[in-house]
Amino acid sequence: MTQYSEAFIMEVERFAIHDGPGIRSTVFMQGCPLRCPWCANPESQSRGKQLLYQAGKCIRCLGCVQVCPEGAITVWEGRPEFNRDRCAGCESCRRVCPAGAISYIGSKMTTEAIFQILSRDEAYYRESGGGVTFSGGEPFVQFQALYELLLLCHEKGYHTAIETTGDTPFENMEAALPLTDLFLFDVKHWDSEWIGRVTGGNGERIQENFRRLSLLAAEKITARIPVIPGYNDSEEDLRKMFAWISSCGVKRADLLPYHTLGVDKYSQLGRKYSLASAKMLSKKELAGYKSVGQEYGLLVEI
Repeated sequence: MTQYSEAFIMEVERFAIHDGPGIRSTVFMQGCPLRCPWCANPESQSRGKQLLYQAGKCIRCLGCVQVCPEGAITVWEGRPEFNRDRCAGCESCRRVCPAGAISYIGSKMTTEAIFQILSRDEAYYRESGGGVTFSGGEPFVQFQALYELLLLCHEKGYHTAIETTGDTPFENMEAALPLTDLFLFDVKHWDSEWIGRVTGGNGERIQENFRRLSLLAAEKITARIPVIPGYNDSEEDLRKMFAWISSCGVKRADLLPYHTLGVDKYSQLGRKYSLASAKMLSKKELAGYKSVGQEYGLLVEI
């Protein structure tokens, strides 16, 4: 009898169109070694259930305070205050909330159960040239589960993609390579010291992994550059990133304009968002950089 691993995931998004070719299912896995200030999915950084509280919906009935078995909810200025470190994830508070102000994200599932969801849309993958994308968080944090899911998809002939920060032991990437058709590899900066200082990741390992993977399969890599105001949005920075990507033999790069769509999640998680004053970037604002990337022999998309 096959033994399947368990994985912490946020959701399986069906009919996705932005994480690889065709119609796809995207598995959002939890756990990430980085703490990027602009992260749009803060609920993906740690594994396990995450409690979200929408203060604007709360009617202050305080029923959640009364039912919490851990005493993790107290009252502050007439509304509930959550001690998430004490929360056991029993969801008693969510069940009694009449306004739907409390929710949880994150669940543990077997790779078999996840694959059953993915296989529902096999016809769409085949008709559209789509497949399955593993995102996060950082999928390689849960490597055993990721590998099992890749293997299951590969056996069915599904196109597979991994969206990765690259901060993982290279042997993990090497093992996943035969089962992976596309790596959507984050390139946040050209300077490894900057990567470590700003994101908390291992900048040297990330860049070395990009180089080593490109030597084995440059044709499978699309570099993804999140363009963040005040961090890496100068022409000099982008030129250096384009030059570095090109020097590794990779031919495709995506520019991802900074957006604030995840800001509300921080307040719902009881966290502060450090880029609250930064403005969103439009595709039009980045259009000029396509020709800059072309100077380095890259096919650049926004």
